[in-house]
Amino acid sequence: MEVIHQRCCGLDVHKKSITACAILPKGKEIETFGTMTHDLIQLVDWIKSKGCTHVAMESTGVYWKPIYNLLELEDIQPLVVNAAHIKAVPGRKTDVKDAEWIAKLLRHGLLQHSYIPNRDQRELRELVRYRRSLIEEKSREISRIQKVLEGANIKLSSVATDIMGVSGRSMIDALINGMDDPQALASLAKRSMKKKKEDLERALFGSVGPHQKMMLKTQLTHIDFLDQQIAILNEEVQQRMQPYEEDIELLDSIPGIGRNHAEQLLAEIGLGKDISKQFPTAPHLCSWAGMVPGNNESAGKKKSGKTRKGNKKLRSALVEAAHSAAKTKNTYLSSQYHRLAPRIGKKRAAVAVGHTILTIVYHLLNKRQPYIELGADYFDQRKKEIVIKQSIKRLEILGCKVTVEATA
Repeated sequence: MEVIHQRCCGLDVHKKSITACAILPKGKEIETFGTMTHDLIQLVDWIKSKGCTHVAMESTGVYWKPIYNLLELEDIQPLVVNAAHIKAVPGRKTDVKDAEWIAKLLRHGLLQHSYIPNRDQRELRELVRYRRSLIEEKSREISRIQKVLEGANIKLSSVATDIMGVSGRSMIDALINGMDDPQALASLAKRSMKKKKEDLERALFGSVGPHQKMMLKTQLTHIDFLDQQIAILNEEVQQRMQPYEEDIELLDSIPGIGRNHAEQLLAEIGLGKDISKQFPTAPHLCSWAGMVPGNNESAGKKKSGKTRKGNKKLRSALVEAAHSAAKTKNTYLSSQYHRLAPRIGKKRAAVAVGHTILTIVYHLLNKRQPYIELGADYFDQRKKEIVIKQSIKRLEILGCKVTVEATA
């Protein structure tokens, strides 16, 4: 095979050790290094001393990140590769063999590097992902509060949609402070909750023990702390996203996409106007995100079409946005969801709508044009004559005589 890179290095990265194999015109050299910062600096110096221009490593957890951070500061091209793409032939497997195999594949140009964004975007991505983790933790804590209330026979969640709303929070605080009169608790209802006063009196009739009050107080303190941290992260993310407000406005025009979703999408797929450099087409982006059916065929038989893993954070954000879009009225995305859900199920329909949303995101960022709503009747308009004929036929079967007349 043709040699593409004359001097290259393969790294087998672990938690406590790194095995490096440098392939040079005169032969190969192998060394083992630790993973502390001083050890990584020695590794980089050793790679530079061998004159290597390209370095490849597996995307092993988060262990590749410190090495990548140092290599990108040098005149060396680092490649982070999907481990499934460089799986060695089974048999004599050692760290040395793995590093040598990676170096050989790199030398002949058989490796395709993963998408690693620049440092600014990586920092923004970490902030956005951590914010999402805190939001998810807050949701879990609210579920724990609901569980404690159920244990005390307080059925607040059966009446209030959000038990942590203004009314629900004031009622829970009153329960913690020792108020146990259902009528007094129901009188704390605000705004629309006042209409449910009788239901609230029945729902708030229970017995909250001392240990349950302590648990509720601890859980509310935790939620307040999480709200403070989320607010701090929101401010930091908003400050970093100021140069890209135009992109956020473009994505915010899509049904089901709010500001938080827009920030997460931009943090995952890239910032600015160079999205087409990394992803030539929308299908490339959808495939990278794991929002397309699997392609598995053998002997003319199609096997499981399960979607690949892809970017889990991006997938979850798109599916969440798809569920939000499905609740909108008179929109193309809502119509697509309700058209697919009875046939393939709600979860698959959400993935399909998420795929559509990601395709729309790509074209909006690439063409710099606002979202154009196709309408809820888009699918019917595409097959207008067929829909009319089918409707007439069904009515005639029911014994009706139908005359169709077009409106002005």
